[in-house]
Amino acid sequence: GGVLFPGDGPGLEGHSDADALLHAVTDALLGAVGKGDIGDRYSNVDPRWKDADSLQFLQECAKELADEGWRVVNIDITVLAERPKISPAKEMIRSKNAQAVCIEPSRVGVKATTMEGLGAIGRGEGIACFAVATVETRL
Repeated sequence: GGVLFPGDGPGLEGHSDADALLHAVTDALLGAVGKGDIGDRYSNVDPRWKDADSLQFLQECAKELADEGWRVVNIDITVLAERPKISPAKEMIRSKNAQAVCIEPSRVGVKATTMEGLGAIGRGEGIACFAVATVETRL
């Protein structure tokens, strides 16, 4: 979610910075206006995006939507992970995501839950993030 979590594990691995939360939010915005997904714009085989900051992806997509007359109303995010614990950074995540899409932090919901040890996520082998975005036209 744009926040670095200090930890005892290896972290997530990906072509960009592997920020699964920001990728989910970017996908939610693009999907809300029928513009595909993050992979259409920032391919994981394109060397330009190697180690890229996912906050840049979100900011660019939010700006494009704004330029086309869309306004982000709110974002709701759910993280499924055994670790890291999201709660200590929840307000910072809300703030960074809100700033990236030019809305008040009170319009960004951040929730997290564990899988209680079940499956790959429960074993700590990865995380999943889901996001929903509401947008409206500025007429």
